[in-house]
Amino acid sequence: MADNRLKVQLVRSMHGRLKTHQDCVRGLGLRRIRQVVEVEDTPATRGMVNKVQYMVRVLEDG
Repeated sequence: MADNRLKVQLVRSMHGRLKTHQDCVRGLGLRRIRQVVEVEDTPATRGMVNKVQYMVRVLEDG
């Protein structure tokens, strides 16, 4: 199951953003800028990442 994981990093501030976008970032488990979390690669988490793509970065393993 390790193959079905994404590493997501918050790179921009949540201040002044739409409430739904803030909720997506919190739902991914991100709280601070430059924090990296590992989440399951599901359609739900992909949708959350796509919604806030301007605030997060998906990191490559390697």
